[in-house]
Amino acid sequence: MPLTPDMRRAIDQIRDYLFGGGYPDPVSNAEQLSFLFFFYLVEGIDAENQARAKVLKQRYDSLFTGTRTLRNLQNATAPGQTTVPCARFRWSAWADMSGEALVRWVRDEVFPFYADVAGESAVNFMHGARLVIDEPTVLTQVVTLVDGLRLDRADADTKGDLFEHVLKQIKQAGELGQFRTPRHVIRAIVEIIDPQIGETIYDPAAGTAGFLVAAYNHIRLANSSPGGTQTVEVDGKPAQRGLGDRLSAAQTSVLQSKTFFGNDVDPKMVRLATMNLTLRGLPNVRILLRNVLTTTLDAERKAALGLPEGGHHVVLANPPFSGRVDRDRIVDDVKVGTTTATELLFIKYMMDSLRPGGRCGVIVPEGVLFGSTGAHKELRRQLIENHRVEAVLSLPGGVFQPYSGVKTSVLFFRKGGSTGNVLFLHADNDGYKLDANHDTPIEQDDLPGLVTAYRDREANLAAWQARDPQAEWTAPWWFADAATLRANDFNLSAGRYRPMSQAQVAHQDPRELLAELAAIEAEIAQEVEALRVALGEAA
Repeated sequence: MPLTPDMRRAIDQIRDYLFGGGYPDPVSNAEQLSFLFFFYLVEGIDAENQARAKVLKQRYDSLFTGTRTLRNLQNATAPGQTTVPCARFRWSAWADMSGEALVRWVRDEVFPFYADVAGESAVNFMHGARLVIDEPTVLTQVVTLVDGLRLDRADADTKGDLFEHVLKQIKQAGELGQFRTPRHVIRAIVEIIDPQIGETIYDPAAGTAGFLVAAYNHIRLANSSPGGTQTVEVDGKPAQRGLGDRLSAAQTSVLQSKTFFGNDVDPKMVRLATMNLTLRGLPNVRILLRNVLTTTLDAERKAALGLPEGGHHVVLANPPFSGRVDRDRIVDDVKVGTTTATELLFIKYMMDSLRPGGRCGVIVPEGVLFGSTGAHKELRRQLIENHRVEAVLSLPGGVFQPYSGVKTSVLFFRKGGSTGNVLFLHADNDGYKLDANHDTPIEQDDLPGLVTAYRDREANLAAWQARDPQAEWTAPWWFADAATLRANDFNLSAGRYRPMSQAQVAHQDPRELLAELAAIEAEIAQEVEALRVALGEAA
């Protein structure tokens, strides 16, 4: 069953009720909805587990057997009652309640009950969770609308798409800037990296798990028969979706339990990521609450958490831009000179998180590619001299609207070896109007062609090397070799090496010029701040 317009309207109606009812924070609202979705779905999951255990002649104790002590005696239904049957915690047993009684029941009984249930799973994404929607009329309306979604009738893809629609409201509200990357950009990055079944895939700044979900969909599509493939609408554009029907039972088990890994520093993001993955059919994926820049895990702890010993095959991430970490808290492994810039520290961490030959696709602010501080140059030197930088994809300015106008690129590299020739890919359009909202589909979309250019990079390199340097170069890609990069302070900005022509000079997009200026301005501000800190320490 595909995501229907009625489902989208119901989510929009829930959002409107929450906003109008005095709950303006879209992040908190998404988190509260994730809890309600969980409460709704557990009843069906429990019934499926019971049925499976009966067929396999195995023991299974339902979550809803036995009794539980009431936390608030106002929830008693008879004088002197201190316990309640666990069957009362089924969604179907309380979803028709209303008013103050509903608020009391959900706040004091339902949340603690399901926090205990979640505590038995791979990640207790409800640790510390509480009911925020405590206005009786609003909670009654929201519970009624969630009940009307009939999530039990939806398949995993539909439930996941529905939750993505919830998360999209966050983006439209201008929150979660560094967390929610545009999904079409993520898909292009994943297509270039091309993760395979049997590889481990890691996002150290997972946010709402967009990269992990895209990698999961990519692997399933690659392992689907023609009959197991369908075209669906995603953000107003057609996209291919696969059922993964060519995966064996063993491969499916590996995909569900031993493939995806992630962290985030924000408990709300861990909850949203966990729900996003759970609704997609990945309830066993462990998203850790962890700051990788300030903590390390020894081999024993990694083993206890089920993390791979030798690093990951694939790292995909959009780490926070322009953040700062207290210098004293930065662990030695990720240090690059004396910098406290999170975008640099994260790249160093990702370099170290890969296994030999592993590959990484990471979104970076443009300043990382051309910054002139010692830390910027040293990081790029390490990338080029000790790893194989394969490509840099220059994204259009405005891709991260409405919440950030920063110019960004995507850096693709493999661990180990040294860089030969770097393929630079330039996108003028990403399929959506580059305005303040960046959500209106347009025909012009350079990303598919650039993905193909990356896949054909060996043939393209031969064409580049055989070109006439005096002739006009019109392709949206070009190369630079390691010697040229070294001669330019290891600069990895695509524009630095672009073959110039009269046509390009005459028609350079003013938005691109403004984006480049903004990136340079941000870089200058970083350097001034670094000097200010250095002078303060010297004093």
